[in-house]
Amino acid sequence: MDPLIQAQGLRVRYGRKTALDDVSFSVPKGRVVGLLGHNGAGKTTLMKALVGLIEAEGRLNVLGLNPRRQRVQLLESLAYIPDVAILPGWATAAQLIELMSGLHPKFSAERARTLLRRTSVAVGDKVKNLSKGMVVQLHLALVAAIDAKLLVLDEPTLGLDVLSRKAFYEMLIDEWCDGERSVLISTHQVEEVEALLSDVLMLNEGKLVLAIPLADIEQRFTALGHDAAAADAMAAAHPLLRYRVQGGSAALFDGTPPPEVAALGQRLRPSLVDLFVALTRQPEINRTQGL
Repeated sequence: MDPLIQAQGLRVRYGRKTALDDVSFSVPKGRVVGLLGHNGAGKTTLMKALVGLIEAEGRLNVLGLNPRRQRVQLLESLAYIPDVAILPGWATAAQLIELMSGLHPKFSAERARTLLRRTSVAVGDKVKNLSKGMVVQLHLALVAAIDAKLLVLDEPTLGLDVLSRKAFYEMLIDEWCDGERSVLISTHQVEEVEALLSDVLMLNEGKLVLAIPLADIEQRFTALGHDAAAADAMAAAHPLLRYRVQGGSAALFDGTPPPEVAALGQRLRPSLVDLFVALTRQPEINRTQGL
């Protein structure tokens, strides 16, 4: 079956700056994909290209359509919450449901009201009287009531407290993910989304540095815990990352290290956070190091 997203050689430039540089990946149906990267890595640019807001060089197919040329048709089956999503403060939840019923052919007012009952938002509440977390939950309830195939979320829980973030992701998984639809979540809160994801795309300064199902991480990457006596041998094997763990140190390798090095350590489960640190660098660190 054709993937919901097929991207090949995507490139976007803003003047002299390259925001996306030869990015290729695919997203099948029924997946929860994390798009990870530091601020400025290219996440928002990629999402804007996916929903047809900007033109990208290369080949891009979303739900069988060209996002830029067939955007109206695309948005009948794709839902998008940008990082600066705003709902009108004067409107009540009930008014927004009525508005969406007239705007989107695949919106279900009944489902929206059902989803709202999972939140602390009442249908008579005005947006201007809601907390930021409640506004985000209302927005998700409206979007999840659209019979779409793909949901694109750009930093959906930015600025929310931990309880609001937890409630948002629980609602997302329970009410959206059904094995047929897919969701692409852009975030730099790696620890919070790891347990939700089936796949990860990792961007670093516009380049895709990792595209892998989470189930395959342990097959590709090797993490070895070791004591101080093995530190020099681990360093000489050129790991992606050396870091501290409880009771000692660890080294992360792309692939299997030489047998003589593997024998010096105890295998650990590589975490998504460790991979994120190993494969990406914050722009201010790069500038400091002259990279």
